[in-house]
Amino acid sequence: MEALDMKRLFVWFVGVLLFFGCARQKGSAPAAFNRAEEPKGREGPVGKMVLSSPAFGPGELIPERYTGNGEDISPELVWDSVPAGVASFALVCSDPDAPMGTFIHWVVYNIPGSARRLPEGIASDEELVDGARQGVNSFQRIGYNGPKPPMGKPHRYFFRLYALDTVLDLPPGAAAGRLQSAMAGHILAVGELMGRYGR
Repeated sequence: MEALDMKRLFVWFVGVLLFFGCARQKGSAPAAFNRAEEPKGREGPVGKMVLSSPAFGPGELIPERYTGNGEDISPELVWDSVPAGVASFALVCSDPDAPMGTFIHWVVYNIPGSARRLPEGIASDEELVDGARQGVNSFQRIGYNGPKPPMGKPHRYFFRLYALDTVLDLPPGAAAGRLQSAMAGHILAVGELMGRYGR
């Protein structure tokens, strides 16, 4: 009887661990979106692009209109220093300071290779007029949902733009993990802009 009780206790303990592990993963991002290191391309380290926004500079506070406490619209983004051979771009906005692990705020891919900006206030549509597609964020919604951290120290929000040598065979609504897998071996260059926001 004692052995049976121990077995039941062990099964219960494993179940608890699995439950909390899954709960943590729901809001988390793949490792590539957690690290500061640049991802690898097919032939080693990738190039660098310059990603910026008229709304805020690197390391500056993100204006409230672009957050969940304001109008919750996406900021304008512009980029240059684009390498040759780009077929499309992908963009991920993530918060590595979220309490339950990296939180994804925006996923966009198949942005045309000729594009050099995303205008302010992108609609929350699965597919945009230019053919770009939007994925699901950690709110389980399509499109952009801006910062809305808990009270306390400001969080960092990383906008990362990936220049790819292909157009991805991904349907609308893909999550960040699926995008990461699809981009593997196709990244030519990366641009990054980090803004802060807190309450």
